[in-house]
Amino acid sequence: MLDEKDVALLELLQENARLTVKELSRKIGSPITTTHARLKRLEKEGFIKAYRAILDPNKLGFNTLAYIFISFSREKGLDQRKVASEIAKIPEVQEVHIITGEWDILAKVRVSNVDALGELVVNKLRNIEGVEKTYTSVVLENVKESTKLPVRASQVEK
Repeated sequence: MLDEKDVALLELLQENARLTVKELSRKIGSPITTTHARLKRLEKEGFIKAYRAILDPNKLGFNTLAYIFISFSREKGLDQRKVASEIAKIPEVQEVHIITGEWDILAKVRVSNVDALGELVVNKLRNIEGVEKTYTSVVLENVKESTKLPVRASQVEK
């Protein structure tokens, strides 16, 4: 379970993972050594998976965002998780999820333009054994995109 200071640390790190332990300790009102120990525990227990830079895809030329729904062929004894893992190996694929509903797999991709998207779908994705059909939805406008999780008081130890 998390206590209030753990939640405060997680909230602060989601906003800015470059804060120093000294800055974090000041913001949550704990000694530096205690804050450092908390961080190490949160990392060890898997609450903090990694620290990363979030890059601006448009500045790097990845101007087209799309979600691709994928139908998996159950013939030939193929494994859906293996097909999803093969899809995940494509560099332009940012996320792969096995989902419920009419489609079996959902992939989030970022490419330079619609031509590159077509190349990815036709020449890479559809050539993976087990991919039966695809449905692509291009994002026209990104209203919100976040990695932040709403850590709540209900997750706090009383």
